[in-house]
Amino acid sequence: MSRRKVLVYRQLPPDQLARIEQAHDVVVANPRVDGQRDAFLNALPTVEGMIGSSYPIDEEVLKQAPRLKVISSISVGLDKFSLHAVGRRGIMLCHTPGVLTETVADLLFAMVLATSRRVAELARYVRDGRWDRSVGEDLYGWDVHGKTMGIVGYGRIGQALAHRAALGFNMPVLYHTRTPVPSGLPEGRALAVTLRDVLMGSDFLVLVLPLTEQTRGLIGPQEFALMKPGAILINGARGPIVQEAALLHALQHGPLRAAGLDVFDTEPLPVDSPLRTHPKVLALPHVGSATHETRQAMCEMATTNLLLALQGKPPLAAYAPVPSM
Repeated sequence: MSRRKVLVYRQLPPDQLARIEQAHDVVVANPRVDGQRDAFLNALPTVEGMIGSSYPIDEEVLKQAPRLKVISSISVGLDKFSLHAVGRRGIMLCHTPGVLTETVADLLFAMVLATSRRVAELARYVRDGRWDRSVGEDLYGWDVHGKTMGIVGYGRIGQALAHRAALGFNMPVLYHTRTPVPSGLPEGRALAVTLRDVLMGSDFLVLVLPLTEQTRGLIGPQEFALMKPGAILINGARGPIVQEAALLHALQHGPLRAAGLDVFDTEPLPVDSPLRTHPKVLALPHVGSATHETRQAMCEMATTNLLLALQGKPPLAAYAPVPSM
């Protein structure tokens, strides 16, 4: 196999970078790092493969890479890519589903527990030296077990989350998905319903669907108005799926009791964002898959995808369009 030029635009573990360097000529240039953007742009005209994540690969970038044949994203979501342009060019786009499923589901359920039991707020209460007597009702949390979990998006992560809720915490599960899919749970433990029914029936609404033109802004004023008083929103999908102004209104004026957010419209979250310090918001820095084990597995899969595709072989996971919401 002839050596190709590969652009690595996010830091890889040394062992995975070595795998690529053994087979191909590599340029490492992260355009988000000071001093590396020019090297990234200068490499584009000659690269045939790219591997990385979190940086927009749009039409303008693709125009500068006329020889590009393969992009391997170290992610499940592909909202950073101009999918129409990728498809039009016939570029193979790979991603890393599956390896992060359990890790993301763990974090989402941790956010369910943390928001309902007010974990972060109470930890600050102790840390700040305000715990000088037994806590009263003003600091009580709310039970999770037995409450209804609603899941919007029912792929691998949604199903893993449903297992934790239904089998671990005896929670009835309502779910909404683009195409019919079995619940994967014993009969009666989870029910496929409309989006409206999920919104109206859930004590915890968890978003785990991809960002597309159809799902952008999906949860806004009308959707929040349908939710139960005291409901909690958890967004582990993508920030733009939720209209942030409507979210703030729902937190301030009802119906939301709290929100757990791992994703935002703008990332990193701006210092002046009201979500950063809102007393009812648990804000995390987009860490759904951020464990040592899972990030290593994602990089290994992305590297394998790249190497296979450049050999003309089927990668482990290539992007396929999904039906509209």
